[in-house]
Amino acid sequence: MGAESLMAGNSQRRGRTSGAGKKSATAGTGGKNRRALAGRGATPPAEQRTGHPAQRRAQAQARQRTDRARARQRAEEAPELLLGRNPVVEALRAQIPATALYVVTGESTRGGTDERITEALHLANDRGLPLLEVGKAEFDRMSGGALHQGIGLQVPPYEYAHPEDLLDLARDSGRPPLIVAMDGVTDPRNLGAVVRSAAAFDAHGVVVPQRRAVGMTASAWRTSAGAAARLRVARAVNLPRALATYQDAGLQTVGLAGDGDVELDEYDGFADPVALVVGAEGTGLSRLVRERCDVVVRIPISRDTESLNVSVAAGIALYQAAAARR
Repeated sequence: MGAESLMAGNSQRRGRTSGAGKKSATAGTGGKNRRALAGRGATPPAEQRTGHPAQRRAQAQARQRTDRARARQRAEEAPELLLGRNPVVEALRAQIPATALYVVTGESTRGGTDERITEALHLANDRGLPLLEVGKAEFDRMSGGALHQGIGLQVPPYEYAHPEDLLDLARDSGRPPLIVAMDGVTDPRNLGAVVRSAAAFDAHGVVVPQRRAVGMTASAWRTSAGAAARLRVARAVNLPRALATYQDAGLQTVGLAGDGDVELDEYDGFADPVALVVGAEGTGLSRLVRERCDVVVRIPISRDTESLNVSVAAGIALYQAAAARR
């Protein structure tokens, strides 16, 4: 093999071409690309990128939340239809506000009419409530297919007070404020029972959150046994913020929980302005609400009993407050 064949670029191997593997010099960008990217910042999340599927999903979920909130608001603003013979009679006995009594055609005149329907008719007539007869098919539609036993009471939406209105009521009463705040209670019977206890022990009102909590339904009215007609219930958009307002007004916020730091009978501040805070069934006080409490007390109970019903616990604490004020 000649010397010329061994020179660089003269390889005789198959596939070998002259200059293969060499990199030629290229002109630099002079930092142009780096300057083009400057100031753009981090790539936004997929939910914020126009046209991205994740953004469309996020927008659809937001619309669904808005629709649910609007539907909930419409439901709260619409009259409630209380169904069933026993519930209707109990509601009329408790003087629950009502706008009309519905009876399925023929129920009020049929031979052997149930005595509860008869009593409901008399109570409604004594109050001057309109008696509206409707066909069974129409009433089935109005009640959404629920069991109605041929009778229903139309109850108007509850008119809530503002949390600060309760401070005005306390100021006018000449007594130190005593307010009950309920954190996330979802059973209307518990709300009604707490309202009843609050009225019995001279509290100035009850505060409930606007979201994730029950309001003053007909069932809560009925359980209060008429106390809801004497005691104001306020609704707070933000319960921790409402408690902060009470603290600014001089009230001590006293939480009630099974793992409280102080036993109920050892707490000596009930004679002063107090907002008693009770938690939801099972979960107790939420973190933000508990952080807003000046002190958290507990009711000593038997080790064999895991916890007390929220309305029972509130009643015990309100009795303790009433005793301190006497």
